[in-house]
Amino acid sequence: MPTPFMQLYQDTCLECSKLITNRYSTSFSLGIKTLDKKFHDPIYAIYGFVRYADEIVDTFHDYDKAALLKKFKADTYTSIEEKISLNPVLHSFQAVVNKYGIDLELIEAFLRSMEMDLVKDAYNQEGYEEYIYGSAEVVGLMCLRVFCEGDHGLYDYLKGPAQSLGKAFQKVNFLRDMKSDFDDRGRVYFPGVDFTKFNSNAKLAIEEDIRRDFEHAFTGIVQLPEGAKRGVYLAYRYYLRLFKKITKLPATRILSERIRVPDNQKLAIWVKTYFQHQLRAI
Repeated sequence: MPTPFMQLYQDTCLECSKLITNRYSTSFSLGIKTLDKKFHDPIYAIYGFVRYADEIVDTFHDYDKAALLKKFKADTYTSIEEKISLNPVLHSFQAVVNKYGIDLELIEAFLRSMEMDLVKDAYNQEGYEEYIYGSAEVVGLMCLRVFCEGDHGLYDYLKGPAQSLGKAFQKVNFLRDMKSDFDDRGRVYFPGVDFTKFNSNAKLAIEEDIRRDFEHAFTGIVQLPEGAKRGVYLAYRYYLRLFKKITKLPATRILSERIRVPDNQKLAIWVKTYFQHQLRAI
């Protein structure tokens, strides 16, 4: 049992992770609010960790990103081993890793994808799959560890659909952000795709791949524990809405603007998801 002052420190660290989540992602914040309360803090802690690692590679342009990421990585593993950190984001994260038994391989794969963003601007199929696994699938698996609360059999059973959900989300993000990724960072994630020659055929092939990921992901969502199902389903519905919006647009629109779902539509999705869950429709 932590002392009152240690509990205060831990609570303060978690508040930092919650603040980061709320500032950086309204859709993710809405999703967390619909989870059972016992899952709020650990999912905030996971998001805070992945968000700050991503900021190192995408935002800190006036600094040595490779050095910062290397230090962040070393500090991450030290905090997990010592079960404490003076970095509030890492302290929150290590507590979740240690409590729920999150595999270090997942963390290593995630940080490897962040390193890839520092050195790669185009991907072959193998690199594309490795990047998506590390940047998105493993984040879903970290959350799944929390949701399963030590039930290793359930985790293994739902692992595949959870990875498909992460893949679907990341690929939709790639389509949504094609313009900014290319203009601001010179990146094209889709293998064999030339940004300057992106057309409807290439877009349709990518969309069919994403559709399959969404379909497989749904088979797992409906079997999640009740405390997690509604929040994950909300995120699924939001990304599915964004995906369907993208599918209706010509390739030229994807190349010229960032597609988004307005906040009022996000709220409508939240309300619909809430009542579907109450009626046991999901």
